[in-house]
Amino acid sequence: MKKFFAMLLALTMMVAFAACGEKFDPAAKSEGVMTYAEYDAAELNTEVVIEAYVQAAQGWWEKDGQGVITVYAQDPDGAYFIYEMACSQADAAKLTKGTKIRVTGYKAAWEGEVEITDPTFEFVTDGTWVAEATDVTALLGKDELIQHQNKLISVKGATVAAANENGEAFLYKWNGAGAEGDDLYFNVVVDGATYTFCVESYLCGLGTEAYEAVRGLKVGDVIDLEGFLYWYNGAQPHITSVKVAG
Repeated sequence: MKKFFAMLLALTMMVAFAACGEKFDPAAKSEGVMTYAEYDAAELNTEVVIEAYVQAAQGWWEKDGQGVITVYAQDPDGAYFIYEMACSQADAAKLTKGTKIRVTGYKAAWEGEVEITDPTFEFVTDGTWVAEATDVTALLGKDELIQHQNKLISVKGATVAAANENGEAFLYKWNGAGAEGDDLYFNVVVDGATYTFCVESYLCGLGTEAYEAVRGLKVGDVIDLEGFLYWYNGAQPHITSVKVAG
């Protein structure tokens, strides 16, 4: 009997070690799910099914009686902007960073931003994954930049430039017509060229670290930034982190 239990214990330990040795592949897709390359190649206005990992989400709200949430998602091969995904408030609270979801919707584009519209989703429980920011400083102004659309990106050593003729360092809304709590827009100079970045208030609103950091900027400050490479007639990242360079 003792020999039997010893063999059983050894077999149990072998199974446990084998399970521990299995390597999680964050790029793996379930049957019937597109790879990022297949999604990228899909025609606009066609149905797509993808799996990716939540990196951030805008605030949940109700639209026409249906709860919706906009999600920034990514896998090791690319990124997705999932626009107004049908979602209960309870499920929205579970869409934490790294959570894997399967999304069905339609590939669309608006002013250059490729997104998934009319999306529905389900949770996938085979692992979590969080992206590291891709440094795109050297790609600003180049055609290759769009290959990183919607990814978490970083820009290093950017100099804050005036956002308007009055020399202000940022504006509430793109034209300065907004007020506290609205989106923030600010300009930075990298290698002599000027770019406009945005703090999307539904993502990083009033009181968040990123929002308050931008409100504290001064023209001439040199900063490092992170955010999601949103596109609006060109790159216009949704910024999630602002820090003094160095």
